[in-house]
Amino acid sequence: MAKTSHRTVIVGGGSAGVSVAARLRRAGETSVAVIDPATQHAYQPLWTLVGGGRASLAKSFRDQADVMPKGVTWIRERAEAIDPEAGTVALGSGDEVGYDHLVVCPGIQLDWDRLPGAEETLGKNGVSTNYIAEHAPRTWDFVREMRSGTAVFTMPSGPIKCAGAPQKIAYLAADHWRREGVLDDIDVVLVLPTPKMFGVPEFSAVLEKVVERYGIDVRLSHEVTEVDPDAREVVISDVGEGGAKATLGYDLLHVVPPQSAPDWVKRSPLADPTNPAGYVEVDKHTMQHARFPNVFALGDAGSTPNSKTGAAIRKQAPVVVENLLAVMAGSAVEASYDGYASCPLTTARNRMLLAEFDYTMKPHPTIPVIDTKKERYDMWLLKRYGLPFLYWNLMLRGRA
Repeated sequence: MAKTSHRTVIVGGGSAGVSVAARLRRAGETSVAVIDPATQHAYQPLWTLVGGGRASLAKSFRDQADVMPKGVTWIRERAEAIDPEAGTVALGSGDEVGYDHLVVCPGIQLDWDRLPGAEETLGKNGVSTNYIAEHAPRTWDFVREMRSGTAVFTMPSGPIKCAGAPQKIAYLAADHWRREGVLDDIDVVLVLPTPKMFGVPEFSAVLEKVVERYGIDVRLSHEVTEVDPDAREVVISDVGEGGAKATLGYDLLHVVPPQSAPDWVKRSPLADPTNPAGYVEVDKHTMQHARFPNVFALGDAGSTPNSKTGAAIRKQAPVVVENLLAVMAGSAVEASYDGYASCPLTTARNRMLLAEFDYTMKPHPTIPVIDTKKERYDMWLLKRYGLPFLYWNLMLRGRA
């Protein structure tokens, strides 16, 4: 068994891992390693627009080598276990990587096994998901081909990455059908586990008008718990006490599975023992692990109760780096994350509602002058062009 060691090891080379690595390098840290086997780096927020026919899949990818910060050791393997007592990360090859300080951000896992019947029918018979890159173009194929029938869009219970995405594709599809003159011939059903359209009342009120405009049948406090691809039906369960079930036929189904921390994270000593989803247990403000002070976590695999979005990572990364550097210097951690997240809710092919909020679940606007509590064309331009530019050129370079 080969073993190498670095002062700081980052598990995960997605938006969180690369952003933290870049900030550490800019702070002068020279012994930084990122563990991630992926050769391609994806800007996942674009996949909703791919599914809605407003962007190409190729635009969402760049070579991982091109975004990895200079001077960082890229370990092109997958992590399989963490031993925080020994200060090691076990790799898929059987090798180990030692660390003095650890940042855990391996992303989130799609739990298809918790949604029986769904995975095997993806890409066929009108069933797709924008949560997997290669299926996003199939979503658009099915939307374009549909002229009548029932279209069902689902969202599972529990935290998921980009919780607005299950709604956004419904609005993009409905807008397309309206422009094609066939919306009146299509029953659009949106199944949401939440009691309201959105957790922040100001944004929920806007979305209520959006679904009314498109005539979407919203099933609040429900989720799809099973797919029958042969009968082309889904089982819809009430998430409340009693869990009453009903079946609904579909011609088009955009499905989103339940999600959790990767299984190997669940099994690690870093996981929150009180949460079966297995997220890394950290302080929601400092991002420092509850039991291992040399360990931090951010992004989708962390236990912080914010919405799991790229915007949240952009605000978490500087807090993690500042507090990590403080630990290295033997100082107290003082930087604090306030739960900021934003959800760019695309409500039409050229309109967007920018929902910004924090732990208070109240609007937290960051753009001066502009009222982002409305559907806006300029916010659509931000979604389509501004945010990708920010991501590739500033966020991943530790500059924003």
